[in-house]
Amino acid sequence: MINVTKTHLPERVKLDKYIDKIYQSNWLTNFGQLEQELTHRLKDFLEVDNILLTSNGTLAMQVAYKALGLTGEVITTPFSFVATTSSLAWERISPIFADIDPISFNLDPKQIEDKITTATSAILPVHVFGRACDVWQIQDIADKHNLKVIYDAAHAFNVKLNNGKNILNFGDASTLSFHATKIFHTIEGGAIISKDANFIKECKKLINFGITGYDKIEGQGTNCKMNEFAAAMGLAVLDNIDYIMAERQRVDMAYRELLPANILPQTINTANNNHAYFPVLFKDEIECLKVRDALLANKIMPRRYFYPSLDTLDYVGTQYCPISRDIARRILCLPMYDSLSNQEVNLICNIVNGSIG
Repeated sequence: MINVTKTHLPERVKLDKYIDKIYQSNWLTNFGQLEQELTHRLKDFLEVDNILLTSNGTLAMQVAYKALGLTGEVITTPFSFVATTSSLAWERISPIFADIDPISFNLDPKQIEDKITTATSAILPVHVFGRACDVWQIQDIADKHNLKVIYDAAHAFNVKLNNGKNILNFGDASTLSFHATKIFHTIEGGAIISKDANFIKECKKLINFGITGYDKIEGQGTNCKMNEFAAAMGLAVLDNIDYIMAERQRVDMAYRELLPANILPQTINTANNNHAYFPVLFKDEIECLKVRDALLANKIMPRRYFYPSLDTLDYVGTQYCPISRDIARRILCLPMYDSLSNQEVNLICNIVNGSIG
């Protein structure tokens, strides 16, 4: 079986080195030693000012919404994993969809302003497949209308613009997912990133029940701290991150050599490719499903990321984004992970090419 993704498991001896520290300290959670070490290492690696680790990426978004004081409506993309939308709805915030750009698959800045109302409090773009949004144009719109900007950067680990600046440094906040399917993972986990240290301080209070001192609770909070075993996995994976990213680049290059250019998404030239996913776009849904079924018949599991378009969900009201719906019907993500062999890539490409020939 070849799945669309496969979790990178570091060498046991490397992971055990960190787990031994947990047994020595007997400190399993509540901002433990390994959580603190991982925080500092990720801050340096990602070149960000402030980072707060959480138990998962969805709660990272919800805490960020709360700390930013978001209410009413938030303009977002219909082409993303469902958590982008459901996290808003869970916080009683209405997701308002603006359509996507057909080249980048990201929220189209030209579609945003028509969706702004007196109830709009923020813009929530997603760096889809790790492809950088037009952060400057989005910020201009936000500044013009006095809106917050929070980026769902679940796919965008270590994406840097051509000027070398990490994409996580834009907007009022960015959130990451460290789920086991991601380039970098802590089994389950996430992070909130911001230039504003006071904002991160508020988020840290919120993820720990509102507790700010030994006998002090300030306001409501929840519990989404990262535990030490998750941090141990993260540290061991981070030790291997250069290898992981290099191998994913190898897989990406192998696909590009073997697949026809007309099904490959156009390159985004404003930032590097972190090889988070390998999407291919077919001429219509019939061809997409034909390829998918051929792969499944050979025990290869692609995924229709991201189908269905989120503007079709029953809890978002009547909204219509034709470009997102069209792309969602025609796109397929092929297997992408560091241990995928060139032989397996050849098999996948032969099946794809044979199905569209």
